[in-house]
Amino acid sequence: MIEHKWMMSEKPDDDGDPSLLVQTRPKTKRPPLYKVLLLNDDYTPMEFVVHVLERFFGMTHAEAFEIMLTVHKKGVAVVGVFSHEIAETKVGQVMDFARRHQHPLQCTMEREE
Repeated sequence: MIEHKWMMSEKPDDDGDPSLLVQTRPKTKRPPLYKVLLLNDDYTPMEFVVHVLERFFGMTHAEAFEIMLTVHKKGVAVVGVFSHEIAETKVGQVMDFARRHQHPLQCTMEREE
């Protein structure tokens, strides 16, 4: 997207009207955001999922419990929306934490449309 800024030129045209100059400047585009998704499995304890949501996504116990139920019932839930770097970090943290505790919990990210 280009933002136009109209300026009056110093010299008038032959007919006496001032002419306009166009100064273009690229408008900074916001970086895309990414959804972090938690996927259901039949082995990871619900309490562990609640703990992950509290620890890595700053949720209260009540918020984490609600999201955990959504994951359990629907198979997947968005647990946050972040810049690419932050989303990637969160996914890595959750996956590492789950592996260290020997749970198959899956966390992924996808670009928000």
